[in-house]
Amino acid sequence: MALATNLGFPRIGPARELKKLVESYWSKQLTLDQLRVGAAQLRAANWKLQSGLDHVPAGDFSLYDHVLDTAASLSLVPARFRPALSPAAAIEDNLFALARGLGGPSQSPAGSSQAAGPIGIPAMEMTKWFDTNYHYIVPELEEGVRPVLAWNKPLETFQEAKAAGVNARPVLLGPVSFLLLSKPKSPALDRFALLPDLVAIYRKQLRDLAAAGAAWVQIDEPCLVLDLTPEAKAAYKSTYSSLAGAGTAKLLIATYFGGLRDNLDLALSLPSEALHLDLIRDPDQLLTALERLPAGKSLSLGVVDGRNVWRADLDRALSIAERAADRIGPDRLLIAPSCSLLHAPVDLDLEATLDAEIKSWLSFAVQRVREVVAITRGINQGRSAIASELEASRAATESRRRSTRVHHPQVQARLAGVTPQHYRRASDVAQRRRVQAERLGLPALPTTTIGSFPQTKEVRQARAGFVSGTLSSAAYDQFLRDEITRTIRIQEAIGLDVLVHGEFERNDMVEYFGEQLEGYVSTKLGWVQSYGSRCVKPPLIYGDIRRPRPMTVEWSRFAQSQTDRIMKGMLTGPVTMLQWSFVRDDQPRSETCKQLALVLRDEVSDLEAAGLKAVQVDEPALREGLPLRRSDWAEYLRWAVDCFRLSTASAADATQIHTHMCYSEFNDIIQSIADLDADVLSIENSRSAGELLEVFARFEYPAQIGPGVYDIHSPRVPSVAEVESLIRANLKALRPWQVWVNPDCGLKTRGWDEVKQSLVNVVEATRSVRAALASKQPVG
Repeated sequence: MALATNLGFPRIGPARELKKLVESYWSKQLTLDQLRVGAAQLRAANWKLQSGLDHVPAGDFSLYDHVLDTAASLSLVPARFRPALSPAAAIEDNLFALARGLGGPSQSPAGSSQAAGPIGIPAMEMTKWFDTNYHYIVPELEEGVRPVLAWNKPLETFQEAKAAGVNARPVLLGPVSFLLLSKPKSPALDRFALLPDLVAIYRKQLRDLAAAGAAWVQIDEPCLVLDLTPEAKAAYKSTYSSLAGAGTAKLLIATYFGGLRDNLDLALSLPSEALHLDLIRDPDQLLTALERLPAGKSLSLGVVDGRNVWRADLDRALSIAERAADRIGPDRLLIAPSCSLLHAPVDLDLEATLDAEIKSWLSFAVQRVREVVAITRGINQGRSAIASELEASRAATESRRRSTRVHHPQVQARLAGVTPQHYRRASDVAQRRRVQAERLGLPALPTTTIGSFPQTKEVRQARAGFVSGTLSSAAYDQFLRDEITRTIRIQEAIGLDVLVHGEFERNDMVEYFGEQLEGYVSTKLGWVQSYGSRCVKPPLIYGDIRRPRPMTVEWSRFAQSQTDRIMKGMLTGPVTMLQWSFVRDDQPRSETCKQLALVLRDEVSDLEAAGLKAVQVDEPALREGLPLRRSDWAEYLRWAVDCFRLSTASAADATQIHTHMCYSEFNDIIQSIADLDADVLSIENSRSAGELLEVFARFEYPAQIGPGVYDIHSPRVPSVAEVESLIRANLKALRPWQVWVNPDCGLKTRGWDEVKQSLVNVVEATRSVRAALASKQPVG
């Protein structure tokens, strides 16, 4: 009999219960015991939503991030935190401190068990989880620090699930992927030197799980889909040879986010009872895997999409599974989503107001589980056992294919009319810089922010009132005008040079635009986790994209009318709109991105006509969208860069085009970043201690750059001295005319008190370095 399984489930709950739970604890509205009870209730609810599966994942839940949980459980805590973290403290408090940093008593994690830490302990670095919009905390590997098991999370959660009557399959992040996703803090540190200690810990965990009754254990090794060095391949072989036989539980090695390609033989050779394949990203790997599958090894088939929301074509998915069953027998098959459902919204059934036709085309996490169960039943009992499910799937597939809402002749005609000239600005960046310097009159080291300011409870309440109809349109508009004006006055008083309007009218940097574009649809509860308690609600691209009217001009024009300083227009770039939406799967992503670029091109022109002298087109997801295999990079970068340029190339020389990127490793794509041809690039930099600047010391970047000097993902307020040291570090790698001073990212998630003090410190530090530059004192 084939088994219906799942690799992971959304942690956040159908109504973002995790967010409310954790943030209430941080604000001391909940005790530690209440936090734990709430987390247990959420886990139990998540398991219940997966009823019908033969294997329900346990251990995939986290209060913040599963990679952070693994690092903390292994005692791999950065040295800067050790004096502040008490061994007797609650694990939850220590996790939150590592993720958010410590800034003194007022910013210590909530809960009496966590002692206040010394001022100025920055949070651990955060970056994107492969090519998703989920952020993980990057483990730090330091000389002389060896892993020691401090918290047996897999055993705890398995025992909890077992007590609840759940047939649970424990989930662990694999030891080799953990090391590959970590960052050695010394170039001389060999990450694989930690393997013997790690393997000993994993062996103990496997023995403990088997003794507790676990029949299967899932070990995630997503790095098997990457380009691997000979050292990494050897690490996989030695690790799993050592783990073989550690306990009686069967091992499933899970790979996802791509095909195994040249690593397929390696993965098949690792001692395990089963191997999971992502057959959405790479369906062609199944045939080769079936040909080379060792005797007795099972395959887990990822035949429904764990990362997108389009309803599965059950005929197609079942045909794939049937092909495998015919070859190796159903008893050696596990049916599953392509990857963890962490990246999917929770439950489509809760979308009471969604357009009925479009809703019929969709599937969220709960529905994905049902699809997996149906496919498994079709394998085990025959197609007749799921006749009604197959018929409903065919009807939805045909409805979407035939819908006149999907394709628009005007959009197609405009795409066909794009010429090479549409991708080029009138003059090169050096000429534009001279024109802009005369028009803008900015000082050395101009200061600005990335776009958003705090979305307070009052802002959220006003938006909710407007959406529900309890607040009139006129009253809501007046509220927004007041918030914008107040924010402008705060920026002026602080002394910032280039201002933003704060984006109070925007619910999200992608959803806001999606709500105004044809070809998009938004959900009410389609939330997914981005990092920690931060959730986003990606809109859905179901058809060709059109802009019925300008989207940002009214508020940008109003904001500029309130100040004589430069106001930036704020747009989200085409690649980020693509990456942070659920994208249609019936045409190449590059074509959808080009449609987005054309509507943004129109918006840039309208902002110029409204008097905006600077327009920022954010592309934080450009690096995120990079294919996982280097051999695929060139094609992606070609169309991604083209789409950004298509968005901005209509701007006049005197209009300063900014772009922003965060959590991006630029070293290997720096030429493509330069090819975007933006006038100013702002980047996340404060958590990485200037490592991103190394590339600019080697590569002669032609434009201006604002490396972040204020970490907005932590509640810490950076000191003047701290910011000044970062500015001086920037000036070591860049020429003075290049350097802008700004936070890492938008300030939407922070509070006003910390934001104001942080920006005051940023401006004070900037003025100090300006004075040194003016007097020709050394600044590096």
